[in-house]
Amino acid sequence: MTKILILGGSGYTGRSLARHLLEQSKVEIVLAGRTFEKVQSLADQLNADFKGKRVRAVRADAADAQSLRTAFTGADLVLVAAPLTSAPYETVIRSALEAGVDYLDVQIGGKKLALLQSLAEEIKQAGRCFITEAGFHPGLPSALVRYAASRLDSIESAATAGYLNMGGSKLPYTDSVNELMEVFKEYQAQVYKNGKWTKAGSFDMRKIDFGGEIGMKNCYSMFFEELRPLPEMFPSLKEVGFYISETHWLLDWVINMVVMLGLKIAPKRSVRPLGKLLWWGMMNLPKPPYRVELQVQASGLKNGKQAQVRASIAHADGYELTAIPVVALLLQYLEGSARRPGLWMMGHLAEPVRLMKDMEKMGVLVQTSEARQTSEV
Repeated sequence: MTKILILGGSGYTGRSLARHLLEQSKVEIVLAGRTFEKVQSLADQLNADFKGKRVRAVRADAADAQSLRTAFTGADLVLVAAPLTSAPYETVIRSALEAGVDYLDVQIGGKKLALLQSLAEEIKQAGRCFITEAGFHPGLPSALVRYAASRLDSIESAATAGYLNMGGSKLPYTDSVNELMEVFKEYQAQVYKNGKWTKAGSFDMRKIDFGGEIGMKNCYSMFFEELRPLPEMFPSLKEVGFYISETHWLLDWVINMVVMLGLKIAPKRSVRPLGKLLWWGMMNLPKPPYRVELQVQASGLKNGKQAQVRASIAHADGYELTAIPVVALLLQYLEGSARRPGLWMMGHLAEPVRLMKDMEKMGVLVQTSEARQTSEV
């Protein structure tokens, strides 16, 4: 039986990952965290809720290589749900490689990705499967583009857009917000237009109709590394990008600008105070509808005629929409189709049609529509 260790198992994302894995598969789970009492309490709760006593707890500190080596013993895959800032990401990655276990993370960060890419050949030679940039975004934007492409004979343009409104949930500030601050430090906004990438410092803005309660929104470009290979994967693609929706004028134009400026002036000391300011704004300022949504609007050719594909995924809980795509991918990993040696980004490794179907089974609202240009009579 496959054994998956969840590092950061008692956090919001870790809890959700554990529950969905227990519901959707027969895996054994090891919950790992710095405070043993917390992960043990959750393990007891999960063992009471699910048959088979498939969950146990261990203490592990992401910054302590020895504790990681001990915790990783006997595991088949390490699922990193703990926030990894500064040094610990390197400790975790190297410890997983040394322990001979597969690896998946849900974190975003340029330095983490650069380290993994520098180890890509070593990972492949070791026969290990390392998966990065997994979750909602990054993770789903390129998977959605590939999903839209599967419904067209050739894809010419694909705009992905995210609506992130967690207001009303009043979730407490946690260390995972620090990772969001790292995104602000590394913020890039290029898009692929007219067959080439725009400059890293440039911004693109467009109005995107999310439909339903959300409606038309101003959206601003945001770059993820998972998008970069798409034009090579689909040579017919002439336009692709990701856009994040506006939320509230004070959050978009004041707090976000203060955060970006503060991080440039004091990149280390300002992370926590600015993170708390940003989190307060995200929790208190936006108005309903409260939901997290990601969509793709693509166009191309089908049966020799112009056609459009629109697909969206949505959930009321952002943590759930991080965990569910990961579990949907892991179902493919467990059966072997996504268990391949090397370094992979989730959005490139997952089979997108099955990914959408499995996410829907786990409670994600999935909608797809197509429109084709008809000849005039």
